[in-house]
Amino acid sequence: MPSGESGRVDGVDRVLAGRYRVVSRLGRGGMGVVWRAVDEVLGREVAVKELRTFTDAHAPELADLRLRMQREARAAARVRHTGVVVVHDIAEVDGRPLIVMELIDGPSLDDILGERGPIDPREAAGIGAKVMEALAAAHSVGVLHRDVKPGNILLDRTGRVVLTDFGIATMDDPGDGSATHLTRSGELIGSLDYLAPERAQGADLGGRAGVRALGPLGGQ
Repeated sequence: MPSGESGRVDGVDRVLAGRYRVVSRLGRGGMGVVWRAVDEVLGREVAVKELRTFTDAHAPELADLRLRMQREARAAARVRHTGVVVVHDIAEVDGRPLIVMELIDGPSLDDILGERGPIDPREAAGIGAKVMEALAAAHSVGVLHRDVKPGNILLDRTGRVVLTDFGIATMDDPGDGSATHLTRSGELIGSLDYLAPERAQGADLGGRAGVRALGPLGGQ
């Protein structure tokens, strides 16, 4: 995959990795910016997650962020399920990794809760059941998501419920020659509102922690 970019230095109309033209910004998180883009080779819209960089970041920190994004792409790509976002490609621009994913046509559950408030219990149960299926598929291949929350659940207009953002996931045998866990001892990661109490106390619950996070999803 060729690397490089053209167009504006930041924002829309850049061409990333020689083929992905940025159309608009979809969101921003702790690790990266997610863009709506057009794959000019295949002629389709995609979502592209680009690593955020900080001018004061030290080389080891940047290396850790790169590895996390590469691990995120590997984790999502390992799970083959309609309820997990599809990863199309991973590339680099100026040493920064890009994750190219399918573009989900619809809002996040967090967007819905912000607009409507708590959703109907039947609707919440239906969404939760679909997320459970996605988590079960992930657990069956040794992937633990570890950050199940409304912002990471996308509701496609076709009715699909899609789990995304595997940025802090762990994997059995990640395949990149590094340790399975990237977090340091005593470091607490994840979203506190959806974190299992046992995990907050340092216990390793495995897949049960993701199931525990489903409890408050519909009522925030």
